[in-house]
Amino acid sequence: MRALTPAEVLFDGEAPPTVLPACDHYAGSEKLMLKSLALQQELGAVFDITLDCEDGAQVGREAEHAELVASLLGSEHDRFGRVGVRIHDFNHAHWRDDVRLILRAAKRAPAFITLPKIRNVPDAAEMCAFIEATRRELGIAQPVPVQLLIETHGALTRVFDLAALPAVESLSFGLMDFVSAHDGAIPDTAMRSPGQFDHPLVRRAKLEIAAACHAHGKTPSHNVTTEVRDMSVVAGDARRARDEFAFTRMWSIHPAQIRPIVDAFAPRTDEVTLAAEILLAAQAADWGPTRHGDTLHDRASYRYYWSVLRRARATGQPVPDEAAPLFGPAAAGAAP
Repeated sequence: MRALTPAEVLFDGEAPPTVLPACDHYAGSEKLMLKSLALQQELGAVFDITLDCEDGAQVGREAEHAELVASLLGSEHDRFGRVGVRIHDFNHAHWRDDVRLILRAAKRAPAFITLPKIRNVPDAAEMCAFIEATRRELGIAQPVPVQLLIETHGALTRVFDLAALPAVESLSFGLMDFVSAHDGAIPDTAMRSPGQFDHPLVRRAKLEIAAACHAHGKTPSHNVTTEVRDMSVVAGDARRARDEFAFTRMWSIHPAQIRPIVDAFAPRTDEVTLAAEILLAAQAADWGPTRHGDTLHDRASYRYYWSVLRRARATGQPVPDEAAPLFGPAAAGAAP
């Protein structure tokens, strides 16, 4: 009889929360898009790329930019299928055309579509419904996940309702616009470290976004770091986002930021080893309570250590060979 895997026994018949790559790298121009895609082929699918139609497109050339984005999706540059797009916001005249042009022309649908400047739940729901209707009309087999950018007062007020939308897989914090929306009441020092982690209103926003995501099994994605020279600053921001605010993903705006972000979100080697030992013992005990050293474990802690192994895989960290069967027969080299 085949041993049951963590995904089969630890989530009461529901699918475990999706684990997205730890870094989401933004590129707006053709040159930067191609450079980012080449780097992804080099490093592997440990980070996503978002091709930006919102800030990347010149005014009056939105359609041309959307067609460029579509030409890269599913091309020889898109090796892993982990390339998404950011379209224009709800109040922009071109957002529907972005969706139509990209979904119609791309050889492969984007890994996700990011919706910026969300102000309320009805707007987000309408955009999600339009994306779903368009993909059905075009005969695209699978739904296209949606990611929302939380950067307005209205979005933060309804962040739990936004996280509950079925099409949504991730919420991202837009730090710069959020601070600016306070009309000078929050100082500009809150746009960078350490202020971005210390100012009470910014802390509150980050905590609300992370809490809403975890309540609904979605991925909280941390805002950018504007530092592009000192990568220790980037790594420190990523660690604080992970350890203090429970974010599991972070934006990048410069290629040099990608590796520090991925490394910061990756579990340590000793954590991976411990997780594998505990889960293998649990599997051998048919997922009943076990003891590791002087510590007792049950399904609650098993879920935690399963998340450690899943994050290790998502960040390209090695997982002990003996733990491969925990991911299922296909991962262990057997027939699915």
